[in-house]
Amino acid sequence: MKRFMDLVNDCCSTVPELMPWDLEEKLAGNPSTLVVDVREPDEFSAMHIEGSLNVPRGIIESACEWDYEETVPELVQAREREVVLVCRSGNRSLLAGANLRLLGYQKVFSLKTGLRGWKDFEQPLVDAAGNRVDLDDADDYFTPRLRPEQHRPK
Repeated sequence: MKRFMDLVNDCCSTVPELMPWDLEEKLAGNPSTLVVDVREPDEFSAMHIEGSLNVPRGIIESACEWDYEETVPELVQAREREVVLVCRSGNRSLLAGANLRLLGYQKVFSLKTGLRGWKDFEQPLVDAAGNRVDLDDADDYFTPRLRPEQHRPK
C-alpha cells in the first residue's frame, strides 16, 4: 500500500520543481508564465501570489477542459504556456502537475517549497482584496496545527 508521500514522491520524476528564486526569475523573464494556485478558495483568499489563478486541486482536471461547469478558459488555453502550480508546501501542486502532464501540458512545474517557501524567501503575498500580507502574519498562518486525533496512534 502506498502512502500520501509515496504518491507525491512518484510525481517528482514527471513534474519538474522550482525553488522560489527560480519562480521569481521565471516570472521576470517570461511574464506569460501562468501561476496556478491549487489550494482551496478560503486558503487562496487568505493569501496568494499576486496575479495567480485559483483552481483547486479537486477540480483541476475538469477546469482545463472545455464544456464543464468548472472550466477555466485561461487554463484550458495554457497548454503551450509555462504553468507553475503552487500550494502550501509543494505536495498538492506536484500531484496536480502529474495529472496536467497526462492531459497534455508539457511545460508544467511545481513550486517545491510551496507558498511557505515563497514567504520564507520574503516574496510578496496578497489577500483577496489585493492588499499586501504581512509576512509575520503569513508565518503564523502557515504553521501546521494538528488536533490530537490527527496524530498517529501510539
